[in-house]
Amino acid sequence: MSDILFNYLNRRLKEAEGKETAVFKNPGPVVTISRQSGCSARRLTRKLVEELNQRAKKKEDSKDWDYINKELLEKAARELDVKPSEIAYVFKYQERNALGDIFASYANKYYKSERKIRKTIADVIKSIAAEGNIIVIGRAGVVLTKDIMQSLHISLEAPLEWRSLMISERYNLSFSDAKKSVIEMDKKRERFRESFEGRNTDYTWFDVTFNRMSLTENEIITTIIKMMETKKLI
Repeated sequence: MSDILFNYLNRRLKEAEGKETAVFKNPGPVVTISRQSGCSARRLTRKLVEELNQRAKKKEDSKDWDYINKELLEKAARELDVKPSEIAYVFKYQERNALGDIFASYANKYYKSERKIRKTIADVIKSIAAEGNIIVIGRAGVVLTKDIMQSLHISLEAPLEWRSLMISERYNLSFSDAKKSVIEMDKKRERFRESFEGRNTDYTWFDVTFNRMSLTENEIITTIIKMMETKKLI
């Protein structure tokens, strides 16, 4: 992860100094993985990256793959010159109070508007995705990178009862509380995507949807790699 983030920050610094302008003639390849609450994606993604990089070692001039998820918070905060805690609410699928937003804008000269924050987050994701060989977990990745031709957009889903059971076991919650949590988180993630794209749009058009209840991680990874080969992403 460190190499990708270092390269991103280094390039942004050069752009700010007027030494370099980012131009991506053929942006990507990028893979986005969206998931419903209870459909874990982090371990699956790590295993996918490991497999992709094992394959890359066998080819000359192959660039390693990596993934990015919560690290986007730090990058966006640096772009905005604010503390990560000041924009963390966005990544927790929360919204600022509109009235408090107005008062904050007058009281704090370093205040960043909601629109500015979300635009910066979007720019960071798009820029990293354009550099290629990256997997974006969540964070409205499918919305922000859908115009990149070299891309594969994946959704992990499962029946509500199964996902509720997974959350119940993971966080030691009652099944009822876990189910409420799953439903609420699904709504928050949907609002998060809509905040970047708007309502009634086509952001839900994924290339493929996997059922996490009936398919193992290895089965999903094998299929993803096959699809990446078919689409000439690897």
